Amino acid sequence: MLSFRTCACALLFAASPAGAASLTGVCPDGSIYIVQEARQIPCKNAKAVSTDEVPPIRPHYLPTPYTWKVWNERHDPNNPYNAIDAARQVRGLDAPPQAQGAAPAPQVSAPPPPGPAPFQLGLSDAELRDLHQIVELSQERTPARLTRETAGGQGVFEVSFARSEAFEAMLRDGFAARGGLPTGGVLLFAARSVAPEQFYASFTFLQEHLTYQPDATDARQLGVLQGQLGALAAGEVVLGYVSLPPNFDPTRELDIYWDDRHTTARFAR
Repeated sequence: MLSFRTCACALLFAASPAGAASLTGVCPDGSIYIVQEARQIPCKNAKAVSTDEVPPIRPHYLPTPYTWKVWNERHDPNNPYNAIDAARQVRGLDAPPQAQGAAPAPQVSAPPPPGPAPFQLGLSDAELRDLHQIVELSQERTPARLTRETAGGQGVFEVSFARSEAFEAMLRDGFAARGGLPTGGVLLFAARSVAPEQFYASFTFLQEHLTYQPDATDARQLGVLQGQLGALAAGEVVLGYVSLPPNFDPTRELDIYWDDRHTTARFAR
């Protein structure tokens, strides 16, 4: 539902002379204004936007994150705007278009292929159990758990997230000989199902205007320490990690999406 302020500003705009210039923007409380003069802006610290940038009134009601939807539209190789450049690159070349074009942008709803074998950090069984315990105990202080019913309705599948500075340092050391691991922070995750289920770690992370979906086939972005991605047996557990990009800060509010599930958390050091 539009706020009273939004409706009033919209009516003011509609009553203005045809062709008059207008200013559009968003207030910190989420309301949208359309006025003719800067002095009419109804709030402080407003963000001015062009008419084609006006976001949905309630973006959190969308089935997928709004910023991720915008990213996909902008980078979709099937978008005619992008297809022009791809066609120009292909014309005059002997190679087929598929070899020259850009890879399709990832989609939140499409599960990625299962990842590689568990990433080898030389962790013992005891150390893996400790990491599982860190994830579980962290839920008491920093809840970051996503749950849903299994496909057959036979139980609950849950994924929990936590942060461990000791593990993050260990992971950085593990990648030191491979060119380093540029990251804004590392999150552990543990997934558990009580019934046979499919799990692909299709996570999406949002922070302000930034959106990130880690690639489950790239150990620099997402890795499995125990278990596997794909088909899981009843009671099987998956332990893994996600390396956030350098422009993310896990100590600030972070939105986490897993398919159609969502939670918000702050991971203190």
